[in-house]
Amino acid sequence: MYLKILCAPDSFKGSLTAEQVAEAMKEGIKKGAPQAEVKSYPLSDGGEGLLEALVRSTGGSIHKTIVSDPLGRLIETEYGVLGDGVTGVVEMARASGLLLLSKNEKNPTETSTYGTGELILDLLDKGCKKIVIGIGGSATNDGGLGMVRALGGKLYNLNREALQGRGNDLIELSEIDLSGLDSRIQNVEFVTACDVDNPLTGEQGAAHVFAPQKGADQEMVKFLDKGLKNYVNVINKTLGINVDREPGSGAAGGLGAGIMAFLNGKLVPGIELVLDTIKFEDHIKSANLIITGEGKLDRQTAYGKVPVGVGKLAKKKGVPVVAIAGTIGEGTEILHAQGLIAYFSIAKGPSFEESLFENASSLITDVSEQIIRLYTVR
Repeated sequence: MYLKILCAPDSFKGSLTAEQVAEAMKEGIKKGAPQAEVKSYPLSDGGEGLLEALVRSTGGSIHKTIVSDPLGRLIETEYGVLGDGVTGVVEMARASGLLLLSKNEKNPTETSTYGTGELILDLLDKGCKKIVIGIGGSATNDGGLGMVRALGGKLYNLNREALQGRGNDLIELSEIDLSGLDSRIQNVEFVTACDVDNPLTGEQGAAHVFAPQKGADQEMVKFLDKGLKNYVNVINKTLGINVDREPGSGAAGGLGAGIMAFLNGKLVPGIELVLDTIKFEDHIKSANLIITGEGKLDRQTAYGKVPVGVGKLAKKKGVPVVAIAGTIGEGTEILHAQGLIAYFSIAKGPSFEESLFENASSLITDVSEQIIRLYTVR
């Protein structure tokens, strides 16, 4: 019996990359069904692993460059160009991310998205006509001001003194001069992977919801939110638009708002962006089975996570999907209606999380083998 199986997992965060998970799945499938054709499509919901997921699946290339980290220090990082040669991909966390800072350095009043702007500049230099931006894992709360400055915009306070574009500059901001903004931006489509719908300001906004994760105390949160409200007014004065209540404008410390306002970018659910970019729907047409997975399956999986993104798309095509997870939490029964016919944990009896992390690859292989053995009995 001819079998075509697709492995399309997310990473098991803290343990394996999506590519490593897919390889472990493939190994198990080959043990249970040596004759099967197995294709790997490592995925991401727009956060960690977006770069590799898009580049690998399209036959693209990864490039190294030097940019500024959240505190302005020079670092080496990476970005990608997809197989079409004209679509670039950036993970803002690789330039402006929280993991680039030590615990004592976390302070969203001092951090900037300038390095993210530098990554975009590199892609403009490469002639890209579409740029995909993943905005998870930010260390910033500057509303995208740093990005704007890197792209040629100038920021001034009431005394017409230049501002750097950090979180603490939001409150002083009086003018955004876009006359020097890189003109190539007008001819580029910007698409952003965003899985939150928070507004820019207020109790559900960037500062109140996300800044504490980046090192802000309550006084800092109030200060940043006040600054973002000022930013809203300056954007309105500059461009005649109000981005404050736009869903996702508060993502990545307000970078969502900056991308909307200054790059005319659109924000879309991360997994939908990834599946559309790699044309996953075309790949599943002839598949017999898809195995997906992530580190933890629970009710939150239904809200924009990889397994459900895969499940929904495959369900339309009548292709069964099985998920593998490190652990399984509460509320997973709703996932059956989202296209998953079954799901399995890699745990063998009572297990410590540390043990699951250390042995995840072999455990995924074991479960994948059992899934394919059961499937081929049909």
